[in-house]
Amino acid sequence: MSVLACDVGGTRIKLGIVREGIVLALDVLPAAMVETFPRLLGAIENSFADLSRRSGVAHSDVSGVGFAYPSLIPPRTTRITGTFGKFDDAAGFDLGPWAQQTLGLPLIVDNDARAALIGEWRAGAGRGSDDLVLLSLGTGIGTAAIIEGNILRGTHGQAGCLGGHLVVRPGGRPCSCGNIGCAEAEASTAVLPELARQRPDFSKSALSREAVLDYSAVFAHAQQGDPCALGLREHSIGTWSALAVSLVHAYDPEMLILGGGILRTPEPMLSNIRAYVERHAHTPWGRVKVVPSTLGDTAALIGCEWLVRNNLPCSSE
Repeated sequence: MSVLACDVGGTRIKLGIVREGIVLALDVLPAAMVETFPRLLGAIENSFADLSRRSGVAHSDVSGVGFAYPSLIPPRTTRITGTFGKFDDAAGFDLGPWAQQTLGLPLIVDNDARAALIGEWRAGAGRGSDDLVLLSLGTGIGTAAIIEGNILRGTHGQAGCLGGHLVVRPGGRPCSCGNIGCAEAEASTAVLPELARQRPDFSKSALSREAVLDYSAVFAHAQQGDPCALGLREHSIGTWSALAVSLVHAYDPEMLILGGGILRTPEPMLSNIRAYVERHAHTPWGRVKVVPSTLGDTAALIGCEWLVRNNLPCSSE
């Protein structure tokens, strides 16, 4: 049996049909094409129909839907709670009845970073370890933790997944979560254009002429010696490194997996964060392995399959 899987990101929406850890068909939609949550659901429904046609997977061969969403999801529910500025009209929406009515299938939903970590744990960089933390760097900052083989969720679904809202700069920038100085407010793709414009050297920087100001542009111009890009790169890597140490101290992992869209340009980010963790994390038992995601865009989709097979009845075939 196959699983329909959806991973809603701030920049891109990834959809797939997954069977036994293999993505049989994949579709990627720009998040900007849908402005409201109902339109998002319509686009997802259309994409699933197209994926089924392309893969030749019949509806009778699908056991359920796995949904990875950037929100707080209370355990044992399918209702979206906090949205942090992403599709605010989704707050309170119950995805379970929607899936039954439109797709005729049962659904399970979980936080997107948590689903990605499950995918890496079962089929990617985390195989062989039961003590893992994911730091996903993209439009926002997502985190998740697995401790002694147990997926950390908490009573309200927020345990482990709010690492991006740990304070790294007291008195810093206001964050969408209501806190001040969060890692996500200090160094994420969502705030990068504002961070750049606030620098006094931005107007003379090559970054000011970029149609899309993202971290790919920052890293490329930093490599060419652009002072503004170098400053943004140093600030961001420093923020992510400090957060990485806090995650190690909080969750005691054997491995820290770095993922997300920013990791498409892994260096010098990966080596710098790894070196910072080795220098500053208090781990007298040994070193935490800091490794990149091996599944990339498909991590959460593969995690969705595991969630369906291990949480929905009649889905383990």
